Amino acid sequence: MDMEVTAWTSMHGMVNSRQERRRISRASLRRIAAFARPHRRRLALFLALSSVTALLAVASPVLASRVVSAVVDGREASTVVRLALLIAVVAVAEAGLGLLARRLSASLGEGLILDLRTAVFDHVQRMPVAFFTRTRTGALVSRLGSDVIGAQRAFSNTLSGVVGNVVTLLLALAVMLGISWRITLLALLLLPVFVVPARRMGTRMAAMQREAAALNAAMNTQMTERFSAPGATLVKLFGRPADESAEFAARARRVRDIGIRTATAQSVFVTALTLVSALALALVYGLGGYHALRGSLDAGSVVALALLLTRLYAPLTALAGARVEVMSALVSFERVFEILDLEPLIAQKPGAVAVPDGPVSVEFDRVSFGYPSADKVSLASLEEVAALDSRGGTRVLHEVSFRAEPGRMVALVGSSGAGKSTIAQLLPRLYDADEGSVRIGGTDVRDLTAESIRDTVGMVTQDGHLFHESVRSNLLLARPDATEEEVWEALRRSRLDDLVAALPDGLDTIVGERGYRLSGGERQRLTIARLLLARQRVVILDEATAHLDSTSEAAVQDALAEALSGRTAVVIAHRLSTVQAADLILVVEDGRITERGTHTELLAEGGRYAELYRTQFAAGEDAPAAV
Repeated sequence: MDMEVTAWTSMHGMVNSRQERRRISRASLRRIAAFARPHRRRLALFLALSSVTALLAVASPVLASRVVSAVVDGREASTVVRLALLIAVVAVAEAGLGLLARRLSASLGEGLILDLRTAVFDHVQRMPVAFFTRTRTGALVSRLGSDVIGAQRAFSNTLSGVVGNVVTLLLALAVMLGISWRITLLALLLLPVFVVPARRMGTRMAAMQREAAALNAAMNTQMTERFSAPGATLVKLFGRPADESAEFAARARRVRDIGIRTATAQSVFVTALTLVSALALALVYGLGGYHALRGSLDAGSVVALALLLTRLYAPLTALAGARVEVMSALVSFERVFEILDLEPLIAQKPGAVAVPDGPVSVEFDRVSFGYPSADKVSLASLEEVAALDSRGGTRVLHEVSFRAEPGRMVALVGSSGAGKSTIAQLLPRLYDADEGSVRIGGTDVRDLTAESIRDTVGMVTQDGHLFHESVRSNLLLARPDATEEEVWEALRRSRLDDLVAALPDGLDTIVGERGYRLSGGERQRLTIARLLLARQRVVILDEATAHLDSTSEAAVQDALAEALSGRTAVVIAHRLSTVQAADLILVVEDGRITERGTHTELLAEGGRYAELYRTQFAAGEDAPAAV
């Protein structure tokens, strides 16, 4: 291995370790072994190939020394030719085995990435909604990116490097000591000059790169937030683009300055270490040549010592930083395990059953609930805070009880923040009640399978979220096996068929991030079309018509009336005109049901519902109510 390349590699490993002295638990090592176990055969072959490749690397200098000795001794040309051919065979074998080992290394590393990413992704999908409301998306994504790749290095780079370097070091040292132990020991005296600066320089550069990483993270966060459609709109409406640019430029300039200092330090470091290696070679050539002239050492041995020296210093330098690289990789493993060890608050119990067939009822029986504190659902590192907020558990629902009979509609109305959306979120088990019971078809949702709840309960929220995918993909999320005719039927019933047909690519038109290429009403109608396509037996509408104008609302109400026919529905009202025909209307205030009855009954009581109704229709039109 070239000295300069070795210097760069060693320094890179030292710089990239942020927790060099951190102790890794045995439990973590056992879990790492569990991830590696499926790849153990390829791993064993990989280590064997690395060892053989290291052996061949030492064989080449020994053969080269014999060639020189043969020439100096004046042996027959055939001897030199045979040795040269043998050197060529060794080189070809070393190259071939090296390529095979590299392929195995890539296979092991990529296989490990696949296993880790799949495990983390599957685990994160099981986390409750409270987890996603607290964590920073960028911090979570980095666990699937940089940390997983860092863990991969333990197998694809560090492990092979340690094995190959140890074998090379032992063989090279044994051969050199056999040739001349005095010259070998003198050459090794320069090793501290080679390794100690690497550690000191690595510490300094690690601080600079940590600062650069923090600045880059801040720039990425700023870009992610400002480049999204809502963020860009907010900046244009209320922000100061010049200040935003100045803030970004200041961070970028600091990253530039750090990059210049880092590049300069790296150049000085590598130049110094290259000089040290050259001095070591000069020592070998000087002492070896002296002994060769005096007859105590042949010329071939001098060449062998010089060539083996590069095979000795390179592994020693690499192994000096191996502990740092190993610790860095193991820390990445622990950061991944940190996610996997976070237990989901919502979990399917053993022996869970499916929702009964046919029309089902919905029942809340004395349900009380408070949102969980951060320390129960999140990690400080994912929220990018020093310590998690332990506050939480404050009750937002108090002994809520009601029943929606099969095929009937229950409407929730009330002031903003009263707890209506919280009630709606408990039904599909986005959260679990602290006290009481939420039942579907007479069975507590905690006793039902998650799949059957998804197949039974459909929900349209007021923001109408869509993925940055095609119209077709966003619809088929509800029913992947739906036919083309069923998709168009859902669009027709949501009064979107003409619009989609007029789009440039029809169903294959990309709707943009969060569907921002569509208007608010079009986005909402597309989410309603998704609900119609799903054909679930229980429907939750959380202000589903909030973003629609009067014309669009009338069209969608017709579609919803058809979709809700024969289905149990829980509707959070934005306009009281949409719930007048509900079988039961519940007025929710401060997490409690304060009134219940039909539209006519509640008007006759003259309470909060009547007050909302009078406020909304005071001008003789359908003005928005306070909800």
